[in-house]
Amino acid sequence: MAKSVDGRQRPTLEMVAERAGVGRGTVSRVINGSAQVSPRTREAVRNAIAELGYSPNHAARTLVTRRTDTVALVVSEPRDRLFADPFFADIIRGVSSVLHERDLQLMLTTARSEAEHKRVGDYLSGFHVDGALLVSLHRDDPLPERLAEAGVPVVHGGLPQDSGVAAPYYVEVSNVGGGRTATQRLLDIGRRRIATITGPLDMNAGVERLRGYREAMEEAGVEVDERLVVEGDFSAEGGAEAMKQLLDSGADPDAVFVASDMMAIGGMRVLRSRGLQIPEDLALVGFDDTLMARHSDPPLTTVHQPIVRMGQEMATLLVDVAIPGAKESEGLFLDTHLVVRSSG
Repeated sequence: MAKSVDGRQRPTLEMVAERAGVGRGTVSRVINGSAQVSPRTREAVRNAIAELGYSPNHAARTLVTRRTDTVALVVSEPRDRLFADPFFADIIRGVSSVLHERDLQLMLTTARSEAEHKRVGDYLSGFHVDGALLVSLHRDDPLPERLAEAGVPVVHGGLPQDSGVAAPYYVEVSNVGGGRTATQRLLDIGRRRIATITGPLDMNAGVERLRGYREAMEEAGVEVDERLVVEGDFSAEGGAEAMKQLLDSGADPDAVFVASDMMAIGGMRVLRSRGLQIPEDLALVGFDDTLMARHSDPPLTTVHQPIVRMGQEMATLLVDVAIPGAKESEGLFLDTHLVVRSSG
């Protein structure tokens, strides 16, 4: 007979049924949320559960319902990036707020190497979660295809880059529009040798923000010196290295659109170390509008993307549409807007 940690008998389903004056099957239906139970009976069962301190066997319930009440959030970056970049913290905040309201659990994991992708893919394909949210996807990520083959409901945070895998459910921001807005701001304040530190070009966000930059420059009739285009990796360290490359290129930029706030912060450190003033010598516009943009020195002009809302919309789309299969596909684009501060 099962015992609790203090030695007393652990309440069973049969004990709940006896206390409520119903059958064992009725108790199971109440626990599993069936609508085929009268309100009076449901209340009696819930009162019996509370009085006895009964805790349903989650593993057994999963076998019956095929639901785990768990959602995975997979960040396709090294683990240290997850904790260093406030973008991911805001995504987690948004996702968690929705799952908390639905009494669902969040499983958070990272995967960037081949071995990590295999491990995560094996786990998610083994009926351990009801669905998955994929964030920061790179072109070489095998997870979308693996999960699609396994029939795992998935919502993409951002569209995959040239992966050849359909993304029937996704939440994306206006990366092209944001890149155009950032670049136009620098043009509007009189800068012409405008450089850009791009995001990774194996990611949709990196490619689309660069596209927005090029479109704004072309519309202004300003030819782009290709020395002014340097690829970064969305990290502060990558932004610093890219800024050094720009300053040493001989292209003499007077402004930079940096495709993430993290990279802009790294770039600011390099500018200060070389005695350059922001924005007098070189103006900066970032992308994200994370908390650090408000507290940088000087405060960073940046493109706001609604990151917390993105997490909320992803979780809602997964739980309400993808998992129950309410629609074959659904995508959502979120707008961006410029926040003007002191850097440009």
